[in-house]
Amino acid sequence: MKSLYENEMKLEFLSKSTNEAFARISVAAFASQLDPTIEELADIKTAVSEAVTNCIIHGYEDMEGIITITCKIFASTILIEVSDNGKGIENVDMAKEPLYTSKPDLERSGMGFTIMDSFMDEMQVESILGLGTKVSMKKVIKKKQKDEKSELDGKIFSSFRI
Repeated sequence: MKSLYENEMKLEFLSKSTNEAFARISVAAFASQLDPTIEELADIKTAVSEAVTNCIIHGYEDMEGIITITCKIFASTILIEVSDNGKGIENVDMAKEPLYTSKPDLERSGMGFTIMDSFMDEMQVESILGLGTKVSMKKVIKKKQKDEKSELDGKIFSSFRI
């Protein structure tokens, strides 16, 4: 069956905090085929980190479960879905409010969804109590101009004379 997307990946891992870096780096490596800027890549990594951390801290709380990340690429766009089968969010609109946290005792800042939303071009949250949460994010990678060159182009090797 032919996909509508140019490339896709799916990643599943345990909801352990040590896997947050693995998730962030894996998505960044997948996104790198779009040739993003360092800033665009940092935005993606930060958003994925926030989404995975939410799954661990809020979705599964004190138990382990599976976090699933699906990434799809088309044109110059990456779609990222981070989902869990945890407890779900009672009020998504309230949870998306800046500074809202359901875990003030853990000194959580309540900025996770705000950060994801500001670092990505689009973000949606779907959640069903008792079944889990899915965060869908979209980032359009700006194409570099063909005539745009790095300041270092042509200068790096100019100092290496044989």
